[in-house]
Amino acid sequence: MRKLILRSLLIIFLAALSYGIYYAWLAFPIISGYGAKNLCSCTMLAGRKAEDVIREELGSGLQSFGTFSVNYADSSATASVFGLAKRKAIFRKGLGCTLVNEITEEELRKQAWKVASPPRVNQDTIPWPTGNKMPDSINLFGYDIELLNKTINDAFEEPGEEKNRRTRAVLVIHDGNLIAEKYADGFGLNTRLTGWSMTKSLTNAMMGVLVRDGKLSVNDPAPIDEWKNDNRASITIHNLMQASSGLKWAEVYSGPSDATNMLFKKRDAGYYASQVPLQHTPGEVFYYSSGTTNILSRIIRQTVGEADYHSFPYKNIFHKIGMHSMTIEPDPGGTFVGSSFSFATARDWARFGLLYLNDGYWVNERILPEGWVEYSTMPAKGAKKGEYGAQFWLNAGNPSDSADRNFPDVPGDMYYLSGFEGQDVFIVPSKNLVVVKLGLTSGNWVDANAFLKDIIRALP
Repeated sequence: MRKLILRSLLIIFLAALSYGIYYAWLAFPIISGYGAKNLCSCTMLAGRKAEDVIREELGSGLQSFGTFSVNYADSSATASVFGLAKRKAIFRKGLGCTLVNEITEEELRKQAWKVASPPRVNQDTIPWPTGNKMPDSINLFGYDIELLNKTINDAFEEPGEEKNRRTRAVLVIHDGNLIAEKYADGFGLNTRLTGWSMTKSLTNAMMGVLVRDGKLSVNDPAPIDEWKNDNRASITIHNLMQASSGLKWAEVYSGPSDATNMLFKKRDAGYYASQVPLQHTPGEVFYYSSGTTNILSRIIRQTVGEADYHSFPYKNIFHKIGMHSMTIEPDPGGTFVGSSFSFATARDWARFGLLYLNDGYWVNERILPEGWVEYSTMPAKGAKKGEYGAQFWLNAGNPSDSADRNFPDVPGDMYYLSGFEGQDVFIVPSKNLVVVKLGLTSGNWVDANAFLKDIIRALP
């Protein structure tokens, strides 16, 4: 009996060891890939100190097992876990940072893309919102300035001992005026801040331009060659836009999954996402998916064409509205990671919100087609609580119970961009309001419902 017990324990131990090795083999490249990419972008693109990024962005959770370094001589960052699964990300001007995935570093560095440089203008001489020149005075009669300031200041408070709220920027734009702006120490109006999944809404805008120009229709079948001869042929661009494609996908970030493999292991994110099978009838089931967004990115690239693709969003959207800091980063194959990888200043994120608040119109030019914002904020059929549209989150609520909203004290017409660790741009058409809140939150979250409720209460 004793031998049997020992033999059983040995088998259990070996099984556990084997699983641990297998899990490490899957997980370590994701941990180090995340670390290398994040460190590269935050230092090379956002201009922050490496030691600050390593301490703040990479100092907790599984990342705390990693070792990270920056090489300014070759514009790169590297990471490993216990000396294993070493990964490297390189910075290229105009493109940001890209992980060296399923490609050699030499091949990646030799890629030649036509990128668009920001216009050579001094934004401090151009009136807001296209520029940063503010009016000499703003009529704040009727505003509850005390409540507004308290609400914003509270968002920067650290109520817990762990100090993990880490709000970095809050902006409030009402009636087109920037009426409040606050940054955490070490951050300012010129600091590029990550968007994470807010990037999905940038992809929405790129699709909008192509629809405006008659190059795509959301009702068309998704032009993916691999789908033409199987049951995925019925998936439309609209299904992809509303994250209701029916494709089998795991949007999980606690370990190895479809999403983490796509972002941190693969050369071509959109191609990888397009290879999964169909699980549900297209249009019937809403499932939030970075994979479907990167399939849209792939479609945008093949529609625009190689010559103009990497300058396309800048020339047609960002530079037209003064978003000169915006950078969307590509995967190793050169396609924008339209689900997740973008950086811009808080004011530029606010400008993007204003573009949608103004129905896709900017100064004297229509950027997005008429009706595009209405389309983007139409709840997906499969979103039972009316919480998602076309690459935007919604506050529409359950169609059978309008009071059942994620933000019950905020108007139901509110919609928003949202990203990992507390990146949000809230757009409230009925209040002519845009609110930007950016940070590195992993706990003690700002209660967004109460936060927005009090900001609205402070308005005239």
